Amino acid sequence: MELPVLNAGQQEASQGGCASHSCGSTDDQLSHLPEHIRAKVHNHPCYSEQAHHYFARMHVAVAPACNIQCHYCNRKYDCSNESRPGVVSEVLTPEQAVKKVMAVAANIPQMTVLGIAGPGDPLANPERTFATFRELSERAPDIKLCVSTNGLALPESVEELSKHNIDHVTITINCVDPDVGAKIYPWIFWKNKRIMGREGAAILIEQQQKGLAMLAERGILVKVNSVMIPGVNDEHLAEVSRVVKSKGAFLHNVMPLIAEPEHGTFYGLMGQPGPTHEELQKLQDACSGDMNMMRHCRQCRADAVGMLGEDRGQEFTMDKIEDMEIDYEAAMVKRAEVHAQIARELEIKDQARAAKTELVAIQGLKTDQPATRPVLMAVATKGGGVINEHFGHASEFLIYEASGSGVRFIGHRKTVPYCEGGDTCGDGESALDKTLRELAGCEVVLCSKVGYEPWGPLEAAGIQPNGEHAMEAIEDAVLAVYEEMRVAGKLEARPVVQQKAA
Repeated sequence: MELPVLNAGQQEASQGGCASHSCGSTDDQLSHLPEHIRAKVHNHPCYSEQAHHYFARMHVAVAPACNIQCHYCNRKYDCSNESRPGVVSEVLTPEQAVKKVMAVAANIPQMTVLGIAGPGDPLANPERTFATFRELSERAPDIKLCVSTNGLALPESVEELSKHNIDHVTITINCVDPDVGAKIYPWIFWKNKRIMGREGAAILIEQQQKGLAMLAERGILVKVNSVMIPGVNDEHLAEVSRVVKSKGAFLHNVMPLIAEPEHGTFYGLMGQPGPTHEELQKLQDACSGDMNMMRHCRQCRADAVGMLGEDRGQEFTMDKIEDMEIDYEAAMVKRAEVHAQIARELEIKDQARAAKTELVAIQGLKTDQPATRPVLMAVATKGGGVINEHFGHASEFLIYEASGSGVRFIGHRKTVPYCEGGDTCGDGESALDKTLRELAGCEVVLCSKVGYEPWGPLEAAGIQPNGEHAMEAIEDAVLAVYEEMRVAGKLEARPVVQQKAA
C-alpha cells in the first residue's frame, strides 16, 4: 500500500499552529529559552516535562550493531519482559520501520516523536538509520525525528543528520576524563581496530565533544544522557554537566544505573550498586546549577511505543501490523485534530497559571508566615497532567516536591501494581511492600482512589493516602495539600517513622 504524505495544512494543524508562539509551553525548564527552541520542543515528550503528560513517542529498532562496549549494557533480543535501553523484541528493516511508524501514528494520534536508539548505536548502522529517516521525513513530516548515539561516529554523521527532518539528537556522555571512562568502557571499535581501556575512552570523549559542538553550530538541539554509577562517575558528573553546557547542549538527563544481576551486564554480575532515589536527586540538583535537568526519563526500550511510562509495543508487532486495515488519510486528519485539541488545552492551562501568578503578585508575598520545609508527594496518573489513576493500578508514581517556593517535579519511581483489578487484589503483600519501599521519603500519595487494605500500611510507613483530588491538575493538587499541611502545623518537622526490618 502506498503510504500517504501529510500535507502542509495537516502538518500545521497537527502542530497546533505553533509558528508564531510556544503553544503554551511554559515549563520552568523551557521558559527562558528562545522562542524558536521552545517551538521545537513544545510537543516532544523527551525534551519537555510538560509535553510528556500529553504526547507519545516511539522507537524503531533498526540499528543492531554497536561500536563500543559499556559495562552497564547488554543488548537483548526477543525479550518482552524487560524495560531498559538495548532491549528489543524484533529488529526491523527500514521498510518495516516506516510501515510500523505509519501504523502507530494512525492508531496513537498523540505520537509526535520517532527515535532510533538501538538496540546498538544508530550511527554505527548508518545505512539502515538514514534510509529510515529519509523515508519518514518524506512520508510523515509532522513527526519529529530523533537519534540517540554514544557519539563515537557522530562527527562524520552530522552533515547527513542535518539533511533530514532531525532537529533533536541525544548523546550519552558519562565522563570527560579518560581515567573515569576506562572504568566504564572496556573497548571501542575505531577505524577497524578494537582499542582498549583509557586510550579508547579518550578517543570516545574527543569524538563526543567534537560532535556536540558541530550539532550546536547547526542549530540542532542536543540532550546529553549520563548514567550515574556510584563510586565511578557520580562525583564527576557535575563537571560533565558544566562541559557539555559550554559546548552547546541545552538539556542534561542524569539517569540511574540499571544493574540487576539478571540483566547479565558486567556491572550487574560484579555487584555494582545503582544509586538510591535520594542520591540521584542530590546529584541532579547539583548538576542543575549548570544547565537544565531532565527528570522525567523512563530509560525506554529500543522499541518502546506509547506515552512515557507505558509500552504498547506488543500491540504493533509486524505480524499484527500486516493484519491492520487503516484509512491513513482519515487517521492523519484525526492526528491534526488531536494535536490542536491538546494545544488548546495547554493554552487554557497556561492562561490560568498566568492569572494565578499575577494574583499572587498583586497580593504581595506574605512575610509573616514561618519558613516551611519541603515535602515529597507521590502522584498516580495515567497522563494528561491530572490525578487519574487508582493507587492499586499504578505501575509508577511521579514524585513532586512542594515547598514555600512552589512545586517542582523530581522524578518517577516504578513499582508493581498492587491490585490486579476487579474486587479482589492478588499477591497484595509483596507488591505493596515493593511500593512502600519505592515511596520511601514521600509523605503523601495522591491518587484517584485508594482501597481500605493498603491504607493502614501506607500510614504506618509515614505516607498519607489522599484520594480527594481526583481529576485535578497535579501541581494544583500538590500545592493545595501542602497548604493544608501548613495550616495544620505539619511542616515544622519531618515525622519519624519506625522502619520495618528488612
